[in-house]
Amino acid sequence: MLVGAGNGRRGLVQVTLLVAALAGSLTGCSKAADDDAKTKVTATASATADGVGAKSGGSIGADGSACELPVTFDMAEDWTAEAVETPLRQGPVSLVCEVDAKPAGHIGFLRVWTGDPGADDARTVLEAFMAAETGASKAQYSTFKAGPLAGVEVKYAYKTEFDDEAKTERALAVTTPRGPVVVHLGGLDTEEHEAMLPAYELAKRTLRA
Repeated sequence: MLVGAGNGRRGLVQVTLLVAALAGSLTGCSKAADDDAKTKVTATASATADGVGAKSGGSIGADGSACELPVTFDMAEDWTAEAVETPLRQGPVSLVCEVDAKPAGHIGFLRVWTGDPGADDARTVLEAFMAAETGASKAQYSTFKAGPLAGVEVKYAYKTEFDDEAKTERALAVTTPRGPVVVHLGGLDTEEHEAMLPAYELAKRTLRA
């Protein structure tokens, strides 16, 4: 009886240990799967944030395209470009092209501004553009390269008297033999701006004179 009982307890202990080991193994697998999923989500978010997630929907800027410009760049998939018939001037440049995000499900534009050839560098052009941007504040400037082009970019807060709070906007400038170019990304609000950021990054990355 005692031997049998002892064997029963030993068997029960062995079964308990086996179940615990299996449970630990399953938990480890589940944790590993969760970690993998988190890594993939993080990687996807990072790819979207830096523009890798924006697929090209074609190039604009060349002769015969929707907007003929001193530069060419790729538009994000489903975005549509249209030349501006009556240019609006801001600082040293005039609005000549709007790339609309609405067909892609967003509210906002990539706007392209161009100016006459001159001696001003990209930073001077962009600062003059920003000086005429009423309601802008907290401007942060940085430099970038796109192929052989060297440019300057600004990220800033924008608020009008009709806005409840400031929203984030961005613009970049490059100079070419045919004149300076400013590409601006606005948006209905900061959330929309961030959602459209991959398209802006795609344009910046593919910018060529």
